[in-house]
Amino acid sequence: MTKKWEYQTVPLLIHATKQILDSWGDQGYELVQVVPGPNPESLVAYLKREKSEADA
Repeated sequence: MTKKWEYQTVPLLIHATKQILDSWGDQGYELVQVVPGPNPESLVAYLKREKSEADA
């Protein structure tokens, strides 16, 4: 059976990056990539987690 994934994009606040990522990690998400946001002070995190059987 093929794995199915769900994704989230999350704005990261520079002063709270660890707390934000830890919170999403506690929900089962894995960090895929961090990219620059729309302005120089912002970052955007791309996260994924495997869909549960009920969601797939």
